[in-house]
Parts: sequence; C-alpha cells; structure tokens
Amino acid sequence: MKSLFTAIILASSAALLSAPLYADSQGVNLDAVTAAKPSVTVRPVLSTTTTASGQPIVLPQKDAQVIVSTYEIAPGAVLPVHKHPFPRYALVQAGSLRVTNADTGKSDDYKPGDFIVEVVDQWHYGTNTGADTVKLLVIDMVEHGRPNTVLKK
Repeated sequence: MKSLFTAIILASSAALLSAPLYADSQGVNLDAVTAAKPSVTVRPVLSTTTTASGQPIVLPQKDAQVIVSTYEIAPGAVLPVHKHPFPRYALVQAGSLRVTNADTGKSDDYKPGDFIVEVVDQWHYGTNTGADTVKLLVIDMVEHGRPNTVLKK
C-alpha cells in the first residue's frame, strides 16, 4: 500500500517534481544520481504515515481519483468549518496559514515550504494569519466522483 501511495503522490505532482524523485520511487540510488549531475538537488519535504492529528493515512478503497488544485486565501480570510472524508495533502507555497481543529481546539501554523497532511473526518478550518495571500498546492485522493470537502451546517 505504501508503494501505491508513493506512486499516486509522485504522479499527481509530476509537473512540480524532477526526474530524480521519480527515480527514487523506482529504487534508484539518488546519491548516485546527484553525484553524476551536481546541478540536481533533492530535499525531502516530509515522510509520514499519519495526518496532522495522528490518524493513520488510509487510501480510498475503490476507484481512486487524484485531484490537484491551487488555492489562494486572502489576508485575514477564514475558511468555513469543514471536514474531508478522504486524504488531502497541501504544500504551502506562500503566506502564513493556521489550521484549527474544531473538535480538539488544537491549532497548527504553517509557512512556505511546509507540507500538510490534513485530518480526515474531523471538523477544522484555516485562517490566513499574515499580510500576504496564502498559496497552496492541494492534492486530494478520493473515490472517483466523490467530493472531498463537507461544510459544517
């Protein structure tokens, strides 16, 4: 299952990732690749098996669909309370984002370069806490045709 997860993330992020990352997923020694091509730099961003709240990552059980989106959140904006029935991952490209778990009250702050493994089936919301627009690259893994955001009524 871990190989499937790695392959899906790599495939959905292909426009942003370089060939050495693909090579790494295929069992190629990256040290040898970067030694042969000193202009290539690989910086691991995150390796985890759990969400931001410690839940194990569980993939959709049937008809998996990967959806990649960009989000822009204006300074001072607060997203509505919502939850995700399937895994969602986000790379913070710009700005300062605070994500608050409405179930527990715990907040986490994220800055450019941080990678978020969002909570699943827990109510939460995001707040732009800075003066700049928050820019996110968001990757959803859902059962085909199913939405990954449910707003709290």
